[in-house]
Amino acid sequence: MPFAGFLVSTGGLAFFPVILVGALGNLVGSWIGYAIGYFLEETIILNLIKKYGKFILVTENEYNHSMKWFSKFGDKIAFFSRILPAVRTFISLPCGLAEMNLFKFSTYTFLGSLIWTALLTYIGFYLGSKWNTIGGYFHKFDLVLGVLLIFSILFYVNHKLKILKFGKK
Repeated sequence: MPFAGFLVSTGGLAFFPVILVGALGNLVGSWIGYAIGYFLEETIILNLIKKYGKFILVTENEYNHSMKWFSKFGDKIAFFSRILPAVRTFISLPCGLAEMNLFKFSTYTFLGSLIWTALLTYIGFYLGSKWNTIGGYFHKFDLVLGVLLIFSILFYVNHKLKILKFGKK
């Protein structure tokens, strides 16, 4: 979405259609998680997470955490979770497991995603219009940023694999 915002700043795309398409894309992806939760039993999902979670870096603890969020906050978590970076990925599954009304799930998901995509698009738009100013600074740090990004990814993957292997939090 930030890159789409950058393209908006160059005149290549229009701001509101970018946000709309981003929110619709998020909704379609969320339907997949919802369908998995709706059509599969919880024991099957937990077995799949135990068996294949290490490949997509999803732990049983993260699954349980998202289920607790859903039971604590109810249907409205489908809206609010779309604004939260980590939870937004996992909340569709518990919504499907709880057999939340699909229309309500879709409405909350779309509206929450609309806010998130608008924010990310605006950030890209704002930074895109400042590219000539900040571009020189970023080029000085390309190597440093690249190395930091690689180490961050490796740290994250290593951390997730340790959790999956040893069951630690």
